[in-house]
Amino acid sequence: MNYISNAANQPTPTNAVIETILSRSAAKYYDTTAALSDDEIRDLVRIGTSAPTSFHLQNWRFIAVRTQGAKARLRPIAWNQPAITEAAVTFIVIGRLADASTVPERLAPVVEAGIMPAHLVAEWEAPARGLYDDQPQRQRDEAVRSATFGTSAIIYAARSLGLGTTPMIGFDAGAVHSEFGLAEDEIPVMLLTVGPERAGNWPQKPRMPVADVLSFA
Repeated sequence: MNYISNAANQPTPTNAVIETILSRSAAKYYDTTAALSDDEIRDLVRIGTSAPTSFHLQNWRFIAVRTQGAKARLRPIAWNQPAITEAAVTFIVIGRLADASTVPERLAPVVEAGIMPAHLVAEWEAPARGLYDDQPQRQRDEAVRSATFGTSAIIYAARSLGLGTTPMIGFDAGAVHSEFGLAEDEIPVMLLTVGPERAGNWPQKPRMPVADVLSFA
């Protein structure tokens, strides 16, 4: 096992996954001549949707904004940020309000694959309904949480493939919702620009010491 030194000069185990996480930084400058193929975009989303979701709800959706026309529609309602039009693709990351009634449908492939016994489906649906039915704040919280987990997986997968990314919350949520035809139960959680980088991006910025953010109980 390889090791790196941390801020306290203590050895920390490292591998390709850890190095990918520790080397990631927000990309401001993208190669404007680069593009990602449909299959490359699909692969990123496939990896992203392997992230955790509550009760296997998978309550997320992604719009890959990659044509010049779609980018031109998005940029003015995203604080006119240049990366929207310069990156190869910008994902509109959507969280769907948690809906416990979808649990049987979501678990059907799990049962079919022989991973879960069929009788457990009802045992999952009941607590999911107790958690989310008639609980709009919890439904919204879960939408944001699931979408964020999925986005994080895409960020690190992209980094491992040599691509830059930047998650963005600088946009008009209502305008994005309307312009891109989101459903009533969908929330635009964030934007994520993805693409090959050009020179000038900063490395990962130093973080607060672990001692300042960690306590033991």
